[in-house]
Amino acid sequence: MKKFLLLVILLTLGTTANSKDIDYQQIYRDLEVPSVKFVHNIDPGEYYDTQNSTWSPYPLFRLTSPLYFKTITIEPGYYLLTPREYKGNWYMLFKEAGKVKYIIPVYEREIVPLTFYDDNLPQAKLAPSQKVHLKLLDIMGKFVPSAKREPTPQTYLETTDLDNNFLSIVIYWGDYRYYTIFRTINL
Repeated sequence: MKKFLLLVILLTLGTTANSKDIDYQQIYRDLEVPSVKFVHNIDPGEYYDTQNSTWSPYPLFRLTSPLYFKTITIEPGYYLLTPREYKGNWYMLFKEAGKVKYIIPVYEREIVPLTFYDDNLPQAKLAPSQKVHLKLLDIMGKFVPSAKREPTPQTYLETTDLDNNFLSIVIYWGDYRYYTIFRTINL
């Protein structure tokens, strides 16, 4: 148990201590423009992610000004952000109206600290009738396995304005967080 707690503490401290020493300009230079394409711009993994959900499990991102990643210009709008792995590399898909519009490489993928969602997401305040309803659904799920639904992955989004017109977007989705980097001006 002590080893597990020490590992959790090291994971949470290690990411925050090293975040100031990161050379974002070099990371941006090293990332390549993705050559990944999808047939008819449809994400093949979306069906499996949404088949047990009532709504989309992906975080919604509202962009009010354009972002730039090398030769890609992401126009203002509403996008569902979806992390996907392709041939060992991670990419962030910007989807609009169910279609993949932009594909951006992820430069780092880390495990989310255990209590992150509890500390940062507000908890829903349920009425007594809602509590009874959820309790009945839990009981029914124990006895009828087909009635049990998996909870949708928890999501969170962080944006950080960096020096030299860089913008870092960290997408928390389920057990992992994905780091992307953009420019706020076109070069």
